[in-house]
Amino acid sequence: MASEDVVGKTSATIANLAEEAKIASEGVKAPSRHALLSICKSLVAGGVAGGVSRTAVAPLERLKILLQVQNPHAIKYNGTIQGLKYIWRTEGFRGLFKGNGTNCARIVPNSAVKFFSYEEASKGILYLYRQQPGNEDAELTPLLRLGAGACAGIIAMSATYPMDLVRGRLTVQTDTSPSQYRGIAHALRTVLREEGPRALYKGWLPSVIGVVPYVGLNFAVYESLKDWLVKSRPFGLVEGTELSVTTKLACGAAAGTVGQTVAYPLDVIRRRMQMVGWKDAASVVTADGKSALEYTGMVDAFRKTVRYEGFGALYKGLVPNSVKVVPSIAIAFVSYEVVKDLLGVEMRISD
Repeated sequence: MASEDVVGKTSATIANLAEEAKIASEGVKAPSRHALLSICKSLVAGGVAGGVSRTAVAPLERLKILLQVQNPHAIKYNGTIQGLKYIWRTEGFRGLFKGNGTNCARIVPNSAVKFFSYEEASKGILYLYRQQPGNEDAELTPLLRLGAGACAGIIAMSATYPMDLVRGRLTVQTDTSPSQYRGIAHALRTVLREEGPRALYKGWLPSVIGVVPYVGLNFAVYESLKDWLVKSRPFGLVEGTELSVTTKLACGAAAGTVGQTVAYPLDVIRRRMQMVGWKDAASVVTADGKSALEYTGMVDAFRKTVRYEGFGALYKGLVPNSVKVVPSIAIAFVSYEVVKDLLGVEMRISD
């Protein structure tokens, strides 16, 4: 009898464990599928929002790059208004959007890699942080999130950097360029054939260095502005403890402006390094036969740019870049919300 009781109890225990395992399995699988679907929808919404916002400000983006890389021996673009008029007059409406297709094609994989990298980096950083004595139950702090965001930015930028290089060259070439890239694939093949695989990562170092201060300042300025507005409540902008969407948007625009202003010289150097080795470079780079500067590295590019063009050359194109910040953020925000609603994405905010 005792043995039968033991067997009975054991069988009951096994049955209970099996039932619990089944329930647990079902409980894990369903949210997992739902989470995966939600992530995919969010990525689609983010990709569409990025494409729409970048297309809306594409003329300013192209002018910024042209100002950054134009040869100082033959200035064609002298400012935002004059530059846009010159592009319209010499290349027409389509000229305002050159390179935009590549830029949009770069957004979806960049967003996907950045999202995945941020999640994994957050887990890894939190794990290491919890290994320290007294931090066993610690949660992610703003500083740790900043580190995870910087890691994600560097990984995503590195993964899609060849597309960024090609985008820069497609943007710069004009109808009078001696040789034309016919599209993304043709440009990638041509660079690989004529300059080698390493050429796809020209300017990568200043890009990596620029990610950290850009992300850091964006975060610091945005959070500081929000805290100041909630505490001081100037001009009646804040009611209660919550900021309106418009106010948050303004904080984001201000943060983006400060961050890109500080990191902008690195962006200029990156663009110039991307043009080095381009055998049939566009006339805006070669100045119609006049020699273009060659750079052996990031430091050399900084030194030569300041020596031959002055310190102000490190901020060429800053005005059109600053002008596009606010509409770009606004359009991206609205587009994301609209696409999110269409796809039925559920947004859950966790503490």
